[in-house]
Amino acid sequence: MALEEFKARISLLLEEMVNQPEDQHEIQEQLREKLREMRAMGLPLPADLVELEKRLDDDFYAAGT
Repeated sequence: MALEEFKARISLLLEEMVNQPEDQHEIQEQLREKLREMRAMGLPLPADLVELEKRLDDDFYAAGT
């Protein structure tokens, strides 16, 4: 999958997070999966998405305590 296709799919996931907050956890997992795929393929990860991933992880762990 090309970098542009990953960016397009991630963009759609981010839109879904805004438009369907009730599905936020599922969408977050899909976003993490796309980032893992990008890492596995050696593609560059945009810094803003790496930061978003960190914030999602922080929020997840904070909610669990």
